[in-house]
Amino acid sequence: MYTLLKKEKRARRGRFETPHGTIETPVFMNVGTLGVIKGAVSSMDLKEIGCQVELSNTYHLHLRPGDKLVNKMGGLHRFMNWDGPILTDSGGFQVFSLAKIRKIKEEGVYFSSHIDGSRIFMGPEESMRIQSHLGSTIAMAFDECIELPAEREYVERSVERTTRWLVRSKNEIDRLNAQENTINKKQMLFGINQGGTYEDIRIRHAKEIAKMDLDGYAIGGLAVGETHEEMYRTLDAVVPHLPEDKPIYLMGVGTPENILESVERGVDFFDCVLPARNGRHGHVFTARGKINLNNKRFEMDEKPIDEGCQCPACRHYTRGYIRHLFKAKEMLALRLCVLHNLYFYNKLMEDIRRAIDEDRFHEFKAQKLADWSRGQEPHIEK
Repeated sequence: MYTLLKKEKRARRGRFETPHGTIETPVFMNVGTLGVIKGAVSSMDLKEIGCQVELSNTYHLHLRPGDKLVNKMGGLHRFMNWDGPILTDSGGFQVFSLAKIRKIKEEGVYFSSHIDGSRIFMGPEESMRIQSHLGSTIAMAFDECIELPAEREYVERSVERTTRWLVRSKNEIDRLNAQENTINKKQMLFGINQGGTYEDIRIRHAKEIAKMDLDGYAIGGLAVGETHEEMYRTLDAVVPHLPEDKPIYLMGVGTPENILESVERGVDFFDCVLPARNGRHGHVFTARGKINLNNKRFEMDEKPIDEGCQCPACRHYTRGYIRHLFKAKEMLALRLCVLHNLYFYNKLMEDIRRAIDEDRFHEFKAQKLADWSRGQEPHIEK
């Protein structure tokens, strides 16, 4: 159940009760596609860096180690030793990302495995069964993530099919939750709004799926090639037509700037591979903007990655040492930078929640954007 605790204009501060614990929103979900954060980050580390929700991927876990194996091991929570909420993506994004090796039909999508080329079929029922096997807290409905730009006629047909797939997803998850051997009989379902950058299609679809009284609603098909301005314009159009008493999730977004802009427009949930991916390449976020630790100017830098940061990397190591680890190709470099970046994102969300609680989100946003863009002295939250 979602409780709206506070609003500052359109920015929302909420609390979402789930079978695996309470989520304070706005929240950033730490992405562990295969049930692990890339960069040697453990589930115990996630607790230390303030992660509230871990996100894994249905398609990838279906291929390896296999959802049936995970089910026999007691479900994804037990398998990866994480007792907090887990959201599983439906596999629908792979409809977009694997465009060259898939074929979409009414019954679902035919894939060729990116691992060994074997034939795979996934439709709404298959996606729900896999997610039920995994026992995640929140399952995402199966949809088509549309490639942009897209012709209006195709977008309309795709959205209509996504709506039909949502009905099938809901019917199947209701059936699975009622079965005796289901691991998580209270598994939640989020529907996904699609429509490209066509505002009228987005709004029509939002109104239609809002009638289904789902546990939450996601906005998909953004951050896939459109400009930031197009994304924000789409959010301005669609968010007011989604239920205010349910969490709103913007899929695959994004940069710290994207998050601030989207919170201002009423978004509650975020996820993105960006902080972990950037960290694995030495690109780290700081209160003064992003820096690249591979640069020679950090060779003898005795400062932590970000002064004032309380992440495990900043508490114990210097920029110069971490740069040395990258040059020596030591795994510890990746681990420390991924831990730092995820801590940065989780702390940013904590600070956003506090700012909304204290009716100063808009001032907070303006200060953060100024600090990041101009490299001023950091504005540290006390």
